[in-house]
Amino acid sequence: MVQSVTHDQVEFRFRAPCHLLLVYEEGVRDEGETAVGGLPPSTLRTLRRKLTFVPAGHEYREWQRPRVRSRIICFYFDPAKLPIHSDASPTAASLAPRLFFENNVLWDTAVKLAIAMEDGCESEHYCEALGVVVAHELLRMHVNLQRRRPPARGSLAVWQQRIVAAYIEEHLAEPIPLNVLAKLVHLSPYYFCRAFKQSFGIPPHRYHIKRRIERAKTLLADPASSVTDVALELGFSETSSFSAAFRHTAGTTPSEYRRTLA
Repeated sequence: MVQSVTHDQVEFRFRAPCHLLLVYEEGVRDEGETAVGGLPPSTLRTLRRKLTFVPAGHEYREWQRPRVRSRIICFYFDPAKLPIHSDASPTAASLAPRLFFENNVLWDTAVKLAIAMEDGCESEHYCEALGVVVAHELLRMHVNLQRRRPPARGSLAVWQQRIVAAYIEEHLAEPIPLNVLAKLVHLSPYYFCRAFKQSFGIPPHRYHIKRRIERAKTLLADPASSVTDVALELGFSETSSFSAAFRHTAGTTPSEYRRTLA
């Protein structure tokens, strides 16, 4: 367990012959950057319920200045002991790094295991079982990402749509370059842009904005969060730019939208 109790800047680095799963139980940072392997670095501020996977041999580095008390749970996996049972399962060499993704089953199980360990793990078999479930969920996630289905003519394959949509959802608060999305599904930026529009009906940039505004509507439903808080959580540097984007997409301002919920 890695826990920060001050607002001082902290820094982490990792590279080893074992896999690392980071579970961000709590955490909001005023500034910082996280990078894994060859993935684009992330400056995401709200880290709660996020997960990061660092395959064996990949480098992970992170620095942050916490705004509130943060807590990260780290799990280490021996590649030789992962529960691989079939040809469909990914090998240790094929596991890909993932940065700040969401998976409720994996997160809930990992936190349950951490709590059991902190309580002294009275039942060794129970803790071992939870550990096996975490490993299985980790592998199942990679199997699902690697499945291939033939695409409709001129559009993205179903597996490509799933990967791209998940990446955008996990990085709503950050700029997402077109070449990063194209690289995820092994296409050129030009072909990817055309295929994305064919699949989703709008270009990648507009889809990203639309999803940010949809998330903003959910956050605005909580009266404890101010419009400024919502803007910052979604990566807008100023409330005015958030309001303009919200109005352009939703046809109303964030404050006006909130009043309709009352």
